[in-house]
Amino acid sequence: MSSTSTPQGAARRAFLKLVVATPLFATIATRSFANSVASGVGKVMGNPYEKLGIRPLINARGTYTYVGGSLELPEVRRAVEAASHQFVDMFELQHAAGRRLAEISGAEFGMVTSGAAAAMSTAVAACIAGTDPNKIWQLPDTTGLKDQVVMLGGRNAFDSALRLAGGKLVLAPTQEDLKGAINDKTALVYTTWRDERVIEALKITKAAGVPLLVDASSAVPPFENFTKFAKWGVDLYAISGGKGLGGPQCSGLLLGRKDLIEAGMANSAPWEGAVCRAMKVGKEEIMGILAAVEYWAKADLNALNKEWQGRVERVAKLAETVPGVTTSIETPVGSNSYPTLTVHWDEPAFGMTVAQCVEELASGTPRIEALSTLGNRSLLPPLRKSTANVVNKLQVVSMTLQPGEDLIVGRRIREVLNKARKARA
Repeated sequence: MSSTSTPQGAARRAFLKLVVATPLFATIATRSFANSVASGVGKVMGNPYEKLGIRPLINARGTYTYVGGSLELPEVRRAVEAASHQFVDMFELQHAAGRRLAEISGAEFGMVTSGAAAAMSTAVAACIAGTDPNKIWQLPDTTGLKDQVVMLGGRNAFDSALRLAGGKLVLAPTQEDLKGAINDKTALVYTTWRDERVIEALKITKAAGVPLLVDASSAVPPFENFTKFAKWGVDLYAISGGKGLGGPQCSGLLLGRKDLIEAGMANSAPWEGAVCRAMKVGKEEIMGILAAVEYWAKADLNALNKEWQGRVERVAKLAETVPGVTTSIETPVGSNSYPTLTVHWDEPAFGMTVAQCVEELASGTPRIEALSTLGNRSLLPPLRKSTANVVNKLQVVSMTLQPGEDLIVGRRIREVLNKARKARA
């Protein structure tokens, strides 16, 4: 038996981890830390949500819509504020924004939507009705029109956005199913794939003369994904503005072929009678998301990743002072690409499950929303899958943590797990 697997070895490891975390405990204890929290998190905690009886939260979960997405970049806030003081012709603004988005992305054209899901609906309407006023007015009734949307990769929780404008879903679970799923009623092929499989799919869709829409909602950062799909020749791609881009929460982008984007605009606000008029985007959101795109076109992602990595490393150091707790840090590829901490412990030995830990963090003060791999809020049938063989994990996403919050999160995880461990001792 090695010395590290004995009780004495475990105690020694725990002691060494406490030594490593000592500077963090010192920081937590200082008045300067308390003041920074009071001037940062504390301000938000008391204004304006508490007036409604709602407790704001520390977002360690990531850019999920049900916790408010992300916080707007300072550049975005300034652009939104400036835009709110003047009137403008919205048709002219959308086209001017489309030209600027094209310059930055390399796509033929672009438009601002009220979110990535709205971009999906707009894309479907564009591909079914085009710019024909009679067909636009007819939607979502698609009688006599091409209305099938092939879902390459299968269904997901957001496919209602494809159906809102009249799309009829046809499933193609694999690449091999794609060619057979396309027929003379196919208006569009949709996929959440973002890797080289898209290039292979394009060979089939281009030959069939059917547009391909890539759902790249959470693909930025890295910013290279903003231009990658245009280089690949993707007909349309959708990006969320309120996630990694740090733009207005109610914003998104649809980029791609100019004829299809023009058709998307014809099926959207401010046109009266358009099926996507209800998905209105304002002048403030348009200018705000443009400011976010301009920021990311010049941002130093390496520096940001270093900062985000440091946040979760500090959380890890504090969590690992609890005997029996280990951590790992990875950056997902393809979407939500931020350094992400996973906290591991023996749930039976601690007498605490991941779900219970998440609930304890959320019910405490301050309220902390952490991510668990089985914790998405959805009642939709596509997500009602068996989780019998899935290991739930507690995760902390770095990007949505604000300065100083990493220490709060690390301290609370330590307190919750240490309390559980001692109760079982």
